[in-house]
Amino acid sequence: MSEYDYVIVGAGSAGAVLAARLTEDPDVSVCLLEAGPPDTVENIHIPMVFGQLFKTQVDWDYSTAPEPYCDGRRIYLPRGKTFGGSSSLNAMIYIRGNRLDYDDWAAGGAAGWSYDDLLPYFKRAEDYERGENGYHGVGGPLSVSVGRSKNPITEAFVQAGQEAGLAHNDDFNAAEQDGVGVYELTQRGGFRCSTALGYLHPAMERPNLTVVPYTRAQRVLFDGNRAVGVEGERIGEVTEFRAGREVILCGGAYNSPQLLMLSGVGPAEHLGMRQIEVVLDHPEVGRNLQDHPAAGNVWTTDQPVSLLVAAMPDTAAEHLENFTQNGHGPLTSNIGEGGGFIRTRPGLDAPNAQFHAAPVMFFEEGLADPPDHGWLLSVCLIKPESRGEVTLASADPTAKPVIRHNYYAAEQDMTDMVAAMRVVADVAGQPALAPYVQTPFQFPDSDADEDIRAHVRRVTQTLYHPAGTCAIGAVVDTELRVQGLEGLRVVDASVMPTVIRGNTNAPTIAIAERASDLIRGATPARESEVASAK
Repeated sequence: MSEYDYVIVGAGSAGAVLAARLTEDPDVSVCLLEAGPPDTVENIHIPMVFGQLFKTQVDWDYSTAPEPYCDGRRIYLPRGKTFGGSSSLNAMIYIRGNRLDYDDWAAGGAAGWSYDDLLPYFKRAEDYERGENGYHGVGGPLSVSVGRSKNPITEAFVQAGQEAGLAHNDDFNAAEQDGVGVYELTQRGGFRCSTALGYLHPAMERPNLTVVPYTRAQRVLFDGNRAVGVEGERIGEVTEFRAGREVILCGGAYNSPQLLMLSGVGPAEHLGMRQIEVVLDHPEVGRNLQDHPAAGNVWTTDQPVSLLVAAMPDTAAEHLENFTQNGHGPLTSNIGEGGGFIRTRPGLDAPNAQFHAAPVMFFEEGLADPPDHGWLLSVCLIKPESRGEVTLASADPTAKPVIRHNYYAAEQDMTDMVAAMRVVADVAGQPALAPYVQTPFQFPDSDADEDIRAHVRRVTQTLYHPAGTCAIGAVVDTELRVQGLEGLRVVDASVMPTVIRGNTNAPTIAIAERASDLIRGATPARESEVASAK
């Protein structure tokens, strides 16, 4: 048994940030537990091949329970299981969401979590390739840069979007979110920049940080209503990691509620059914699960310019050298290179759907190899009404949680998706994309609503953005402390009251940055800025 000031569970997008920030104080000791291995797998660092990490040792490899509104399909849910967590496995898209997302949190009772409260933390985290301005910071641990792939299909998509009447947007993270453009990425010199690379590895040289890989947290240990440590299993050996100050859960929207329930914190009736002793009846743990469901169309093209060129025998060596020596070329691609944000109906205050344009045939949840040159144009709902839940399959910590997303349980979600798919078809039909349209590969049977609905049910996948299962106001307070307990916090996307309009990695990092100040008792950044301006 070892004792530290803080024990953090999960070395992912949030946990790596917290470990690095808390150990800036040499008098504070931190133990960071990670179920997976270090991020030494080569494919983690080559952006284009992130799909080859799916269903490997660095993936939790979850699936939903049968989704009743998606033809009963079990939908694959990859999650990072390595240093950097899902920031080591994701498509690297740097999107903060919409100002309204955070202001709605604050208006709903999450004081201190408005857009203006979080903007200083987005900037503190960031080393922005295009330079500092009112929305972006430089000198932070996380490199943010414009994609270097510059595929002609992506450029044609951006032009086609404008031909379809959508505005061009050069920075989705600035004043306006609507429009189409090329995504900014968490990359450094063309290579992936995860929170492991940006935050954790530089901090691992500190004597006050202990990082323990291959260690699955089995339960939080309590003394009365106070968390005092974590029981972890490593290669068959169970060890107690004691926390003198706090235990901090950073497992994400699936694993954090699972660990709480395994520890006796959750809906009492459900815990009783799993023969788990109840520490605290907390009915909202695991509820309020949200995600961005995505569906798309795939075309083949007779133009040999897709990302498939990086794998073709006559060109693969050339592209590998360009990547390793110069950080350029198709191997720098994040697949979903281009995209944008739209409103599918009048009267909306902000976008409710997001495009992803990929210059490669990405289908069957990214698990199928592209048979030919082609491309994908997909759309996801970023303001869904449907809600799901995470529950326990059993009291066994090694059993995967039961995940029910309930995609399209709310009829409005399917209505919005059909409208968004019609915009996809409109953009794809514009002159700029005509040279790249050869044969429909994954497509609705017709443009009738019912055929589009059937297509959506058939091909919907996750956009990898689960959130909300330990929400502020329902499970944790505004300082992310689990309500009703002492010495226990949750810091990850599960604390979002509602999922933000966009990719969730950047917001999760900002949440962890702000949490580090809350934990250290520092004056929150916005308050510091206001005070210094007086």
